[in-house]
Amino acid sequence: MDLATKLVELEKRTVQHRELLLTEEAAKTALVMPFLQALGYDVFNPSEVIPEFTADVGIKKGEKVDYALCIEGKLSILVECKPSSGGLELKHASQLYRYFSTTDARVAILTNGVVYQFYSDIDQPNRMDDKPFFVFSLDAMRRSDPATLERFTKAQFSIDAIVAEAGRLKLQSQVRIELEKEFASPSDELVRLIAGRVQNGRMTAAAKEQFGATLAHSIAALIHDRVNERLTSALNVANPAPDMIEDGESDDMSAGEGIVTSEDEIGGFRIVQAICARHVDPKRIVIRDSKSYCAVLLDDNNRKSLARLHFNSPTTRYVGTFCGKDEARHPVSALTDVYKLERLIIQRLRELEGLGG
Repeated sequence: MDLATKLVELEKRTVQHRELLLTEEAAKTALVMPFLQALGYDVFNPSEVIPEFTADVGIKKGEKVDYALCIEGKLSILVECKPSSGGLELKHASQLYRYFSTTDARVAILTNGVVYQFYSDIDQPNRMDDKPFFVFSLDAMRRSDPATLERFTKAQFSIDAIVAEAGRLKLQSQVRIELEKEFASPSDELVRLIAGRVQNGRMTAAAKEQFGATLAHSIAALIHDRVNERLTSALNVANPAPDMIEDGESDDMSAGEGIVTSEDEIGGFRIVQAICARHVDPKRIVIRDSKSYCAVLLDDNNRKSLARLHFNSPTTRYVGTFCGKDEARHPVSALTDVYKLERLIIQRLRELEGLGG
């Protein structure tokens, strides 16, 4: 199972059990240890994953961090855990600050099991930075996160590469924050810059307010269109038109004008893929979009529909499950509702695999 699929499985566990993980120990057992396992570390090997790591620091004797990760016998990553019910603030990282300057570790992770903040010493050698260079959240995963996390796996860990990447990620994060501010509410400087290029005349207060709203809307539309173009292009390459069509269906499942695959459809597909991953190779689960619905198929075969995502309506969205050729539609208000259909999806998978109910 690849890292991306493992992370989706952890996301599912977070959604199902987060309200029960009120203590630090519960968060460590249910979320943090599986996360470290997903990165390739043997959590049951005390020479690789050291629990309750202790190193006397100044007048602080016997203070501990929750985990120290050793790679090829060298202390490499420090991990401090907090309850998943709470947030993460700089004051929670006091042990990490002290340990960072007295051990060989160059990477520190502060986590509540859901959010993982990655720190290094980019600003000043041997002193942990005040701000993380990378933040990963299990309940708000970005498409780029698995590729970034691959750098922290046991198999690919390289401190030189990570520190070099950390500087880039930190700068990218700062730029992203500023861009998000501009995109949500364009500053006067940006409004004047763009307005000066597209219209003539004096910029009054009323005109500036109106143009600012138009600019924010235009930015959002541009990003949406570019994202959909990229997703549609990638999906069309990966999923060419099928040779087999279900009886009575027209073949609108190939690339076509007007077909736009949304982020929610991608997210719904990933959830169905994660549900099936315990039973079949996740690579066998594919997505195929059409103008009327987005299909999740087994073996890229239209005769093997696992689910259909009816997400095109602006008011009501459904997920279709199958028994034979009959489709039952289930209303969903959030993507996480797809997890509630796990039994029906697995039942359909077993039917298609000839394994019975």
